[in-house]
Amino acid sequence: MQIMTAVAGPTPLPIADDLLVFLAVARSGTYVTAADDLGMNHTTVSRRVAALERRLGGRLLARSPSGWELTELGRSALAEAEQVEAAVARLRGTREAPALSAVIRISATDGFSALVVPPAVTRLRRRHPGISLEVVTTTRRALQHRTGLDLEVVVGKPEVRRAEALWLADYRLGLYASRAWLAEHGTPETVAELTGAPLVYFIDSMLSVDPLDAAPRILPAMRDALTSTNVFVHVEATRGGAGLGLLPCFIADRHDDLVRLFPAEVSETLGYWLVSRREALRQPAVAAFVTELRAQVDRMRDVLLAQ
Repeated sequence: MQIMTAVAGPTPLPIADDLLVFLAVARSGTYVTAADDLGMNHTTVSRRVAALERRLGGRLLARSPSGWELTELGRSALAEAEQVEAAVARLRGTREAPALSAVIRISATDGFSALVVPPAVTRLRRRHPGISLEVVTTTRRALQHRTGLDLEVVVGKPEVRRAEALWLADYRLGLYASRAWLAEHGTPETVAELTGAPLVYFIDSMLSVDPLDAAPRILPAMRDALTSTNVFVHVEATRGGAGLGLLPCFIADRHDDLVRLFPAEVSETLGYWLVSRREALRQPAVAAFVTELRAQVDRMRDVLLAQ
C-alpha cells in the first residue's frame, strides 16, 4: 500500500503593500492613527497586518499600555518596510526628494510652544506644505505612555522607557519686576530685601516638574502673590505689577517694561528635552521636523540663556 505524503506549497511572500501598512502602524503605535494616515478603515489595517504576520510566521506587534510596540521580528520587518518605502520613493522618478505629508502632534511647555516651535514649523512647511502640526501646551513630566503623541518637549532630563530622550537646549530663569512696580516700591539693592516681597510663579501644589521647583530654593523668603500653571500669566501679571516674576529670560527679555533683578544671584539654568517613541523618530516627516526644531534652538541659544 503506497502512502501519499502531502507536499507543502511554497510559503507566500510578504506583500509590499502590507509592509507599508505595517510601517504606518509601527510609526504611530495605533491602528486608528495609521488608518487615518493611510486613508483606510482601521479594521482593514488590522487585517493587513495580521496577513503579514501569517506570511512571516510570527507576531510583529505586541500590545502595551502606550499602544502597539515592535517585537524582535517586528523590528526586522520595520527595517525591510523602510527599504520598500525608499524604493517606492525612488521609482517615482523625481530628482528632488518627495514632498512629505503628515500630521505631527507635539506636547510642549507654553513658552517653548509659542516662541520656538512656530519658526521651526514655518521653515519646514516651506519645503513640505503637506505637513501640519498639532501643539498641545502643558508643563509636566514626560509621559510613560504617550499614545497619540509623536513628540514631547519637557523640562529636565526625563526618565523614560522604550523611548528616546534627546537634549535640545538649556534656558535660564531670572527674577523680573516691572518698571512701574519699581517706581512705586523702590529698587531693592540686595537679595535680602526681597523678604516678604510678592512672587509670581507656578502653583506649588500643581507643579510636577522637579527642576521647576526653583522658587522655594532660591527665593525662600518671598511670598506667593499670584500663581498659575501658565507662564504667560506669570509674564503679564509681572508686567501688570502683581509682584516679582520668576520668568524664563527668553520670554521676559522681549518686554522693555520688565527689568531683571540680581542676575548673578538669582539665576536658574534648566534644560529642554525631546522625548519620542523610536519608531516615530524614524518617520520621515517627524525626523524632518526634529531636524528643523534642533536648528531653531541652535539659532536661539544665546537668547535662551540671556547672553
